[in-house]
Amino acid sequence: MDKNNFAWRRWLPLFFGLSLGLGACKRGPTDGCRADAAADAPALPVRVQHLEPAFFNIKNIADAQQFMNAHPAFSRYYLQRQAANEKELEGGLSQMATNAALQQVGRETAAAFPDSAALTHELSELFRRVHYYFPDFRVPPTATYISGFLSKDIYVNDSLLVLSLDWFAGPKASKRPDLPQYMLRRYTPAGMPPLLAQNISSKYNRHELTANTMLDAMVHSGKALYFASQVLPCTPDSLLLGYTAREMVGLEANEARVWGHFLENNLLYSTTPFLVQKYVGERPNVPEIDKTCPGRVGQWVGLQIVRKYVAEHPKISLGRLMAEKDAQIILNGSHYRPKREK
Repeated sequence: MDKNNFAWRRWLPLFFGLSLGLGACKRGPTDGCRADAAADAPALPVRVQHLEPAFFNIKNIADAQQFMNAHPAFSRYYLQRQAANEKELEGGLSQMATNAALQQVGRETAAAFPDSAALTHELSELFRRVHYYFPDFRVPPTATYISGFLSKDIYVNDSLLVLSLDWFAGPKASKRPDLPQYMLRRYTPAGMPPLLAQNISSKYNRHELTANTMLDAMVHSGKALYFASQVLPCTPDSLLLGYTAREMVGLEANEARVWGHFLENNLLYSTTPFLVQKYVGERPNVPEIDKTCPGRVGQWVGLQIVRKYVAEHPKISLGRLMAEKDAQIILNGSHYRPKREK
């Protein structure tokens, strides 16, 4: 019997039977809030500058130049303003700001984010937890913007944070990013904080520059997701990963078989970029495991390894965890061996 065909058939009753018995599946960290060591961390002052009104007031090239001059850090870092592209930016901004379709998107985005105070509070809660774990963290000047999907969804460095809110306006918007549906699930108001947290994690998430195995990619992604889970303790795993509830249940019920696929096919130490991408990168599903197995499953496995490592080393700080460059140390120290349910 063909081995791949056998593996595929073995998965069918496991995944398709889930809808009949969800209550029997084990409950995981998706239920309720996680333990929050930073619950009493002091608040940090956060000021969010909304650039949308000033942007949509641009009527001509002179207005565009005035807009960029009024917001120098935004123009330098986010718009990548330079002497060489000055005229092009001025013309592009004036065309965008006066475009009727983008103005409609601006109104729809404002409806998706109606409460500026709520957004500021949400960012403050995230930032104060990051500062608790990483005292050197400083809240960057923060701005919101309507990019028309022509610039990054989230831009963050020590000098500036830009949230391009139109990316996150959600399914009711008339225009959405040019992405497949399985990726668009993450681009909602609720999906923005997890993506922001993972962006911020890159400042602290260390790895060897020459580390390019499947395991390295899995654990690096797992650390980013774990970071997000700690600074967003009440965000469910489904939002952190951009999975549906059904996909989460399927993975949790078949964790041992997912891990077994990596072991049985000698994938952990593969350095083939195409192969690593198949399991850790963006895809609608991973049919090599099963047609119902969601894409980026390697990231999910990496999160499970990191969580098991922390469980085995309860005194390790988030800072020390993120500073650990060696994925093999984390795997060995995790004793990650999910058991197959009989």
